[in-house]
Amino acid sequence: MATRVLIFAFFTLLFSQAIASDPSPLQDFCVADSTSPVVVNGLVCKNPNLVTVNDFTLAAGFDKPGNTNNAGSNVSLVSASNLPGLNTLGISLARLDFAPGGLVAPHYHPRATEVLTVLQGSLYVGFVSTTNNTLFAKMLNQGDVFVFPKGLIHFQYNQGHSSAAAISGLSSQNPGLVVVASTVFGANPPISDDVLAKAFMLEKNTVDWLQAQFKTN
Repeated sequence: MATRVLIFAFFTLLFSQAIASDPSPLQDFCVADSTSPVVVNGLVCKNPNLVTVNDFTLAAGFDKPGNTNNAGSNVSLVSASNLPGLNTLGISLARLDFAPGGLVAPHYHPRATEVLTVLQGSLYVGFVSTTNNTLFAKMLNQGDVFVFPKGLIHFQYNQGHSSAAAISGLSSQNPGLVVVASTVFGANPPISDDVLAKAFMLEKNTVDWLQAQFKTN
């Protein structure tokens, strides 16, 4: 009997970890308190008696294009860090703007699935699955919707000759962002060029050059 209980407990724990995501709220809301010195997994709740309607609204400027002059693309994120009312609700939102040729480089969100809707122009988007590194990619036009599964490397690219824009919803209040190239070649302190040369089958001088491009200080 005891063995059966242990086996049941093990598989219950295993299943709970498999479906784990942002925790469900246990009250109507938990507005983030940015002034609290307490460190928790997430953000501390503000005293409900001090909550106002302004905690649930943000003048995000999503009606206007973001500045794409620097990198050809711009991502404006609304999350619990700048909209406190999102805390514990498990969602965030982003506006993506692209100049012609603009790219959001291959990246992934460790804590969120992303669903994207094209507002203007067209975008070539895709993700790579962990099964045989299969690429799922498609050209999207205005009004089209595409989903990027949680934790998978994906990209968005404006191949057109005019500007493009999109809105993305993400299934976490803090989706996280890992940009593949800058993470690998811009790590601080740097990853050994011996390691990267072997991993990417490159000459060490090529690795050194790539690391120099992503060096931040």
